[in-house]
Amino acid sequence: MPVLPGAEPYRHEGGEVGVLLCHGFTGSPQSLRPWAEHHAAHGLTVSVPLLPGHGTRWEDMQVTGWQDWYAEVNRELRLMSERCSRVFVGGLSMGGALALRLAARHGERVAGVVVVNPANRVNGLSAYALPVARHLVRTTKGIASDIARGGSAELGYDRVPLHAAHSLRVFLRRLDGELPQVTQPLLLLRSARDHVVPAADAARVLSRVSSLDVTGIVLEQSYHVATLDHDADRIFEESLAFMGRLAPSVGKEGTAAVG
Repeated sequence: MPVLPGAEPYRHEGGEVGVLLCHGFTGSPQSLRPWAEHHAAHGLTVSVPLLPGHGTRWEDMQVTGWQDWYAEVNRELRLMSERCSRVFVGGLSMGGALALRLAARHGERVAGVVVVNPANRVNGLSAYALPVARHLVRTTKGIASDIARGGSAELGYDRVPLHAAHSLRVFLRRLDGELPQVTQPLLLLRSARDHVVPAADAARVLSRVSSLDVTGIVLEQSYHVATLDHDADRIFEESLAFMGRLAPSVGKEGTAAVG
């Protein structure tokens, strides 16, 4: 199936510091593109891969699972590590969870982690029914575009395939056990009002990681897809400053053409 217009992966060749950004469940790189372009404009090498089964139609996602999504970002990290001297990873929602697993499994290859409203579990009583319900019902209502800002929309599916939701639940439970292996500097940004991922998920992440350099920021004006919401500029600026503190060459290689 052709990729939906706007959902294409994003790549920019910049300097020796790279950032790999991971989009969320049922979403696409569109939700992270302004963030990616901001960092590209400040000289970073940036990659936002399109996860398997995403950016086309929900039926394609129904036959994928967490192993496919993680394999894609893991491959991108390896490629970026060959190109860059330092690599940061980040993500939104499930993308934040994928970024945390990259940090847990790759150690010093990851210089730091930036997550926005990271998912830690599939919430609600219905989550416990997923192992059975996925064989009886194919989809449930979508979760895209939880955004406070008028006129802003996320390009994501309007249905959630339950086989994929079950796989996400399995992944998040696995990741929870791996969070103590995350030792890198961590910047976590959480929306005060999030209708998709509750505040308890961010609190759980902060309580489980072993990072000593941890910064938590509450975004007061945004909902779940904060990267397209009122606090987007703050996310961009805080994450760039975080990376600049850890890799002083960030922002000093000149303004790059974005594309």
